[in-house]
Amino acid sequence: MKLPFLIDTDTASDDAVALIMALRSPQIRVVAITTVAGNVDVYQATRNAIYTTELCDSNVPVFRGAEQPLKRAHRSATWFHGRDGLGDHGYPPPRRSPERQSAPDAIIDTIESHPGLVMVTLGPLTNVALALEKRPDIAAKVGRCVVMGGAPCCEGNVTPAAEYNMWCDPEAARIVVRSGLPIELVGWHLCRGEAVLNASDIQQVLSFGTSVAKFAVECNSRAQEAFLEQAGEDGISLPDPVAMAVALDASIVTSQSEHFVDVETESELTRGMTVVDRLNVADDERNRDVWASRLAAGPRAKVFWAIDNARWKQALYAALR
Repeated sequence: MKLPFLIDTDTASDDAVALIMALRSPQIRVVAITTVAGNVDVYQATRNAIYTTELCDSNVPVFRGAEQPLKRAHRSATWFHGRDGLGDHGYPPPRRSPERQSAPDAIIDTIESHPGLVMVTLGPLTNVALALEKRPDIAAKVGRCVVMGGAPCCEGNVTPAAEYNMWCDPEAARIVVRSGLPIELVGWHLCRGEAVLNASDIQQVLSFGTSVAKFAVECNSRAQEAFLEQAGEDGISLPDPVAMAVALDASIVTSQSEHFVDVETESELTRGMTVVDRLNVADDERNRDVWASRLAAGPRAKVFWAIDNARWKQALYAALR
């Protein structure tokens, strides 16, 4: 039996590559994809998700979800990914349509019918929060919840303090990290440095000559330019595929620890900041009142600090050949 995966995504360029990795993996079966407003509006995210499934000859159902965060206006990242989220190359519309059921309801039903599944979140956590508010008991039925999000103990990519997915809907992120889900946090820092696809890596991908390899590089063309502008690093940074690689094979993680994690929702200066109790002081007398709700909420999250970058790239190459 292949392990079932449920993927929630705001499908733009790096999400699309992550979807390819999952859809082409021989070890797992993607049972549902849900879409959310984030990098692009939810209608474009849905179109991009279905287009990517068709590129992989997959009929996995795609469910459209939340059009905006729980309490805030939606702020996209089209400056980074292009207006269509895929680098503005004019990809044709997909042939299929999304399912009629809403994404939050689909999340509930998919978890109920596949207890122990792996849930991978690649965008803002709005859909997951809505599902949890409706059915909090589903948290105990998820085997792993791999969250691409956060900038634990390092700078953010949308503000000095916050990574985009957490910043976009911090209220949803707080609900999710306090839900009792078995969170595995794959922060933005893991896609930087040696994890970035450099010129040689990009040429290797293109040498495969497959449609998915060409698409993976092409749809990230604007993202590559934006990453150079943003971080000063030349190459293709792929946070969502890194998270998918971890979801597919957690042994690529080389440094991890478990801590209470919370998300800032009140301060405009640090909105969406992932606050990690790395020194395990949340239960100290001076912190206990502030952290009481999080301490009462349930298990610590796994926080990943480093991965084997060579193995992450090999996992990507295997999916694109």
